[in-house]
Amino acid sequence: MNISMVGKKVELTDSIKEYIENALESLKKYNLDIISIAAVASLDEKKGKKGVEIDFTINLAHKGTVVIKQKDKDLYAAIDVAIDRAQKVLRRHHDKVTDHKKTGMEENTRSVLNESSSVDDAEVIPMELDLYKPMEIDEALERLNDSSENYYVFNDHDGNMRVITKVSSQKFGLY
Repeated sequence: MNISMVGKKVELTDSIKEYIENALESLKKYNLDIISIAAVASLDEKKGKKGVEIDFTINLAHKGTVVIKQKDKDLYAAIDVAIDRAQKVLRRHHDKVTDHKKTGMEENTRSVLNESSSVDDAEVIPMELDLYKPMEIDEALERLNDSSENYYVFNDHDGNMRVITKVSSQKFGLY
């Protein structure tokens, strides 16, 4: 995780840099792939009121960029609030990712357990499938007439997949 800090019209002392670094270290606990974090502290003066603005730009792998801006009279207070907001965003993303994976694992485990209990009583009988064997059009037409389906898919002797359909009682289409 790369951390860059910039001060615009604000001098970043060693204590401020250390405070920001310690605050950003708390974001590692979510085990997300944080590529880089850019912290920009700037002086904000509007309508005669002085304040400080802190911007955090967090680049996540496979997610994108999270930008958090916070204004306050005190730089340390702005950093604290911005870090709280960043933790909230990252926690939600972390929960979304981990809950999604957990649900899939639980469903797969249940289905495997259900299958294993029924497999003990079942007997496996090997069968030869004739679905992929090449056949003539006349044979496919017979199978279509014998079934109640409106179409039949088969492979011809040239290796092409063909479809024969019932257009009416005595008419058929071949694709």
